Amino acid sequence: MNAPIIDPLQGDFPEVIEEYLEHGVIKCVAFNHRGSLLAAGCADGGCVIFDFETRGIAKEIRDIDCSAAITSVSWSKYGHRLLVSAADKSLTLWDVSTGEKIARTILQQTPLQARLNPGLTSPSLCLACPLSSAPMIVDFDIDCTTLLPVAVPEMPDVLAPPQRSKCPESNPPFSPAAACFNKCGDLVYIGNSKGEILVIDYKSVRVLALVPVSGAAPVKNIVFSRNGQYLLTNSHDRTIRIYENLLPAKNVLKSLEDLGKNIDGIDGVEKLKTVGSKCLTLFREFQDSVTKMHWKAPCFSGDGEWVVGGSACKGEHKIYIWDRAGHLVKILEGPKEALIDLAWHPVHPIIVSVSLAGLVYIWAKDYTENWSAFAPDFKELEENEEYVEREDEFDLIPETEKVKVLDVNEDEEVDIETVEKDAFSDSDTSVEELRYLPAEPIPDTNDQQDNLVESIKLVEGQISASPASEEAVQNGHGADHVLSPQGEELGDTRGKRKRKPSEKAMELQAEKAKPSKGSGRTVRAKSRAGIDQEIDDSVNDADDDDDDASYY
Repeated sequence: MNAPIIDPLQGDFPEVIEEYLEHGVIKCVAFNHRGSLLAAGCADGGCVIFDFETRGIAKEIRDIDCSAAITSVSWSKYGHRLLVSAADKSLTLWDVSTGEKIARTILQQTPLQARLNPGLTSPSLCLACPLSSAPMIVDFDIDCTTLLPVAVPEMPDVLAPPQRSKCPESNPPFSPAAACFNKCGDLVYIGNSKGEILVIDYKSVRVLALVPVSGAAPVKNIVFSRNGQYLLTNSHDRTIRIYENLLPAKNVLKSLEDLGKNIDGIDGVEKLKTVGSKCLTLFREFQDSVTKMHWKAPCFSGDGEWVVGGSACKGEHKIYIWDRAGHLVKILEGPKEALIDLAWHPVHPIIVSVSLAGLVYIWAKDYTENWSAFAPDFKELEENEEYVEREDEFDLIPETEKVKVLDVNEDEEVDIETVEKDAFSDSDTSVEELRYLPAEPIPDTNDQQDNLVESIKLVEGQISASPASEEAVQNGHGADHVLSPQGEELGDTRGKRKRKPSEKAMELQAEKAKPSKGSGRTVRAKSRAGIDQEIDDSVNDADDDDDDASYY
């Protein structure tokens, strides 16, 4: 490893698998801006949105025209729209609240990744990275696509990726390029197959700066941190690199134009490299010097303090976590399933990873219970200690409290209208952000309802056809027999023929029915319980006589 593992207690990052989510075969995941909703694309062409607080399904989105696997999902800045790319070369824009399809377009190539513009309130502009074509800007409003350059203008043979993709099969295919927006959505950063990072103004389709990557290895992934201060690249040389963004947060285009005007004496590629050196500077490199493994879906933590990358080796589910200083702080080992995607929660120390089997594993911090934390003055002791009480410890008003003087202005007005800015949110408070979705129960299908009705009718028919049930209904005890937990025993007794009472039992019944007679004295009659007991005994005797007679 590039550094020994430091004490894990120093950082707030996930440690164990807390639980997992399952809904078909999930291929990709993405959190919304707050981390309250998790969108997951499935292999059957559907997209499900989980309420991450309750871990339940909040909404299921499905396009009847799409049955191919989902390749990526992307949220808008305020969470009202969701962009879904699929393996059938389609891009679909959805309204999350209503579940309605806003727009849909078909590309010439399969989009491996698509991202909405983070600088627009209701974005209809997205950046797509196709499988065998250059990255492109897709505008749903005018149904137009614009190819972006993947090299500097001095190399026209690389500037026409569509023609290059139509070359004969003997030639090597076009290597897909990685691309992403900056935080404000003004610029597009593209990592090409020549190991270069291009800074492009997508509106004028101009290359404004060029940053060469050490080793000149093709770039597979490129992503910004949440605050926009750092840029991450994942290259084919099995190295993750972190660049520090030197451009200001606002008026980025004007700053780049000023940098280009202040550079004299050089032109062309060298000028673009000079401007690029003032845009990005290499901050740190991460790699596994022992196994030299490839990395899958690397990204930043929500606060940008940690860098995470998944192992691309088959048959293992490992997640590596580094701090920005370059130290490896944790290796998370999951089930024996390959990892295909992962995402870090925007606010909490939680990671969700997608396995090849289609399960979403939720990694969280392993918190230990510390009951003394609820009492600030409480101290846990390793062993017994002698305690000497203070002189005023048990006084009604201790001397230490008398010395304290409350420096509080009770006449000062409290401001209850001003809303403090959320530390984890950079959204404009004037726009309402979609944080949660109302729960919508999924109705049963018609087949399930028909099967339920048929089973109920079958049970009712069996009960009504039973002769014992007819007798029970006449006596008013039908429901009691049906709902009895000892139904099997009752069913056995109902199947036997009814015995005729013996002569002794009939005499006892007649004696019970006669009115009591006496001259001056009352005749004490037998109690009802005693007579009933004698009747039962006589019935049993008669049954025994019948059984004995059957043997002769």
